[in-house]
Amino acid sequence: MNSDKTFADLGVAQSLIAALTARGITSPFPIQQETLPDTLAGRDVLGRGKTGSGKTLAFSLPLVSRLAGTKRRPSHPSGLVLAPTRELATQISAALAPLAAVNNLTVTTIFGGVSQHRQVVALKAGVDIVVACPGRLEDLMKQKLVSLDNVAVTVIDEADHMADLGFLPGVTRILAATPSDGQRLLFSATLDNGVDKLVKRFLRNEVLHSVDSPESHVPAMTHHVFHVAGPQDKKDLVHRLASGTGRRILFMRTKHHARKMAKQLTDAGIPSVDLHGNLSQPARDRNLAAFSSGEVRVLVATDIAARGVHVDDIELVVHIDPPAEHKAYLHRSGRTARAGSAGDVVTVVLPEQRRETQALLRRAGIQVAPVQVTAQSEAVEKVAGEVAPYRAPAPQPRATAPASRPASAQRPSGSSRRRSRRPAQAHGRSTENRARSGQR
Repeated sequence: MNSDKTFADLGVAQSLIAALTARGITSPFPIQQETLPDTLAGRDVLGRGKTGSGKTLAFSLPLVSRLAGTKRRPSHPSGLVLAPTRELATQISAALAPLAAVNNLTVTTIFGGVSQHRQVVALKAGVDIVVACPGRLEDLMKQKLVSLDNVAVTVIDEADHMADLGFLPGVTRILAATPSDGQRLLFSATLDNGVDKLVKRFLRNEVLHSVDSPESHVPAMTHHVFHVAGPQDKKDLVHRLASGTGRRILFMRTKHHARKMAKQLTDAGIPSVDLHGNLSQPARDRNLAAFSSGEVRVLVATDIAARGVHVDDIELVVHIDPPAEHKAYLHRSGRTARAGSAGDVVTVVLPEQRRETQALLRRAGIQVAPVQVTAQSEAVEKVAGEVAPYRAPAPQPRATAPASRPASAQRPSGSSRRRSRRPAQAHGRSTENRARSGQR
């Protein structure tokens, strides 16, 4: 996938090239090669590329290059990146921060699900680039805790997913609050669901760069459709697919089933974590960190939560529950075969799901012959690979029964009970007052 052109040929500064080289990045990918000459020159750009194509670097390099030397102002960032999910915002920030540091720029994230206090403190201290989800950013704008009137470069990443989640009205209001003469970079796999209106209103004389057709899939990605006879065969197959030595993501439609599957696999000696909308932000961060570090090798996720998962070396994606529509299939599958690596994608299909899944794959442009399998089939063995060593689940803390009170400690009856009533009420009011003050 790499071309003969270097980052220097594309106009990237030597200091940034050195930072890239230190991270083992020496050659640009196609989306970077296509967009960097225009973005570094200050042009508005509409970039269309699949997940894993190198989009984050494609907008990070011009962002930190064009903001170099800008004056830092409290609560007035000069760069803005909008992302649809907390996970994606966090990972963009992690990739962007080392490059920003080269030009003495600072980066912070803003998203919901956590207290806004630290975010406000960071803004007031002065930050150059904000990576944000639209909801929390709008909240802070309404509270007048952040102003976008100093933003010189705005990036909208995965605009199509923001449209799917209903975020475009908020994105529109946010973009309207940035200076009309600022540079805007929009990255989206498709231009439907209102993304085209965003482009027409906010991008000026934009240059379109597309390294994929909207319906294309990654050539290094091998697709498999495994038909199973019934629920028990499906369960056995999923456990075998999860049991390999490399990283893999299993997709399910509901939060409850994702949580249940992660627990079942862990109890079976296959360390797994779940990722879905019901988790608190610390729990999401903890589970994603465990998966990224290799502490666990299986992530069981729902569509929305996993959209922001950008982890390298995921060798297998399994659609335990086939998705509702073809774009979700492509986005799920895009967790593997990233940045030139190969990967496998398996769709597990029950008899009653066959017709619907066949239509979905046709709309996604996937041509693959289904195979009737069990967990012991040769086709399954080839995809699942070597079975990883069994790892016993961590023991759960045992609940202990409360000790019975000695007879001498039993509450006295009669007048003693009446005498103790007033202090108990006073204590109750004190506890209630403390609780109320903690909520404020």
